[in-house]
Amino acid sequence: MKKVAIVGCGGSGKSYLARELGKVLDAPVTHLDAAFYDDEWNELPMDKFAEVQRELVAQPKWVIDGNYNSTLQIRLEACDTIVLMDVSTPAALYGIFSRQIRHGAGHKGNGVHNRIHWGVIKYVATYRRKMRPRVMAKIEQFAAGHADVVLLTGRRQTRRWLQRVATEQR
Repeated sequence: MKKVAIVGCGGSGKSYLARELGKVLDAPVTHLDAAFYDDEWNELPMDKFAEVQRELVAQPKWVIDGNYNSTLQIRLEACDTIVLMDVSTPAALYGIFSRQIRHGAGHKGNGVHNRIHWGVIKYVATYRRKMRPRVMAKIEQFAAGHADVVLLTGRRQTRRWLQRVATEQR
């Protein structure tokens, strides 16, 4: 496990898992929100964002968290492991609101890019029905045969999996 793509709904725990897994694997961690948005929430042009990801995945070790379906293929073709944070809709909604309470809004420099508005709530509320099937199809299309897929359905299961990976790395 040297090149890990972490995907899933907002509020599912992707950034937490990326930070912790990066420590365990001694791998650099990239939170795609930090690459895509600047401090004023301006978006990087999509062609430049794709180029940033191509440079990241060319490295020998990495952990990258974020969905960004339009550029997901870049990460899926390069990774050896995909972790899909497949939490329930209520758990994801809880995640975005509890993150807002814990960290406040804005960029925190640790993968926390918090900005709750109606679009974010709608995306999280409809992720399992609308986006998850698209992500699963891309995993099948671009990563089948060369990448292990880990499906984590909750925070407790995520912590146990991290402990198991840490034990295997020792």
